[in-house]
Amino acid sequence: MALRIYGNRQLKSLHGKETRPTSARVREAIFNIWQGTIEGCRWLDLCAGTGSMGAEALCRGASLAIAIEKSSRACAIIEQNWQRVASPEQEWKVLRGDILQWLPKLSGQQFDRIYFDPPYASGVYQPALEAIAHHQLLDPIGEIAVEHSPQGWNPPVVPSLEICRQKVYGNTAVTFYRIGE
Repeated sequence: MALRIYGNRQLKSLHGKETRPTSARVREAIFNIWQGTIEGCRWLDLCAGTGSMGAEALCRGASLAIAIEKSSRACAIIEQNWQRVASPEQEWKVLRGDILQWLPKLSGQQFDRIYFDPPYASGVYQPALEAIAHHQLLDPIGEIAVEHSPQGWNPPVVPSLEICRQKVYGNTAVTFYRIGE
């Protein structure tokens, strides 16, 4: 599958259905919403798949991008993609494994933007958002974008996070969280 990002850069992707890359339409919408906040940001890409969202963030000037992905094949693709687009002054890292095991290990770091796109029926939404809040991984003025199906979605309720907007793009919906008042 041909996958293009900012600046008409082509990325590699896995064949088959092991990952579900974020569509170009949704990717563009997210970066339009977060326009002006990516340059110099610290980006966390959860359930990263091909790493297209993190690659896009790197292309737009993120200073740091970290991907967490379970599939070793997908991790290899992310590394190839990010090597192609990152400049020498940008820091990036690909972590292979379960996000619920990795999130506590990131404690002490904060991210300006977190993109979270798990398999829609995975049941990992609530525990992952709770872990992000518990380990204070979101910068006080940062945001989390959670990709999900628009059907049957019950937004996880996490006391220290609040929903700041929700968008639907055909078969994909995105709910944005920030630290609550």
